[in-house]
Amino acid sequence: MIVSVDNLTRQYGARTALAGVSFQVREGEIFGVLGPNGGGKSTLFRILATMLAPSNGSASVAGYDVERQPAEVRRRIGVVFQSQSLDKKLTVFENLRAQGQLFAMHGRALAERIEEVASRLGLADRRNDLVDTLSGGLRRRVEIAKGLLHRPTVLLMDEPSTGLDPGARRELWQYVEELRDRQGITVLVTTHILDEADRADRLLLLHEGKVVAEGAPAELKARIGGDVVILDVDQPALLLPDLRARFGVEGVAQNGSVRVEIGNGHRFIAEAVEAFPGAIHSVALHKPTLEDVFLDETGANLS
Repeated sequence: MIVSVDNLTRQYGARTALAGVSFQVREGEIFGVLGPNGGGKSTLFRILATMLAPSNGSASVAGYDVERQPAEVRRRIGVVFQSQSLDKKLTVFENLRAQGQLFAMHGRALAERIEEVASRLGLADRRNDLVDTLSGGLRRRVEIAKGLLHRPTVLLMDEPSTGLDPGARRELWQYVEELRDRQGITVLVTTHILDEADRADRLLLLHEGKVVAEGAPAELKARIGGDVVILDVDQPALLLPDLRARFGVEGVAQNGSVRVEIGNGHRFIAEAVEAFPGAIHSVALHKPTLEDVFLDETGANLS
């Protein structure tokens, strides 16, 4: 496995940010870490990027321990931070040249590598533009170019879509998938955005510093049988025992509504509306999402 995490724990005083987290990432896959803000994703990212030492447990990248061999790990990872790390007063080329020099790259070899990476990321015609003049999506491409310049084995991305509009987000993920498909780069990405998580090959669901589920997005959603039905009612808690008695289902009261997981949801809706006339104001039906999986596993929403 290209990334291995074993019983990783990190404490900040009395607060536990990570509590015995373990997982493995296969070479050449997009591995997502999904969870709400404050759930431990950024702490995990910082440990894997050798920016923070674990309190207990271990983690390795390409066979090198992040705590005992940080220099070796840094040679093999590219990092895209949640907050921008570009110098906006420099051009795209100047930002990339400065990054290459940090990895002892120089001269013609560095210039050729910059041209190669810029071309692959659609930046060749923007190489002399000031970063300050670029759109958010283009700046993200430059961030990725920086991370790829020294030919890393693993690309770490922390909430990479922060501040991007939906179009720029889709474009970003097209590039991420190309990195996996064309160059075989392993990508580990943290996110709280559902449509991003759906594009990962495998996912780790992280909540309050603990792993609550792991698997391919489709596998995780398959854990929920049938459809998800949302019933908008005045008194959700009062309807729950009636639903249990009438239909044998265990609903969950949330935000002024009742949530039910059941097969043949459309048929259940018709029967429920008929069984409780006037009590149900509106209904919604959808196939299980990762939000539903997270709610099932934790009792909490992602947002």
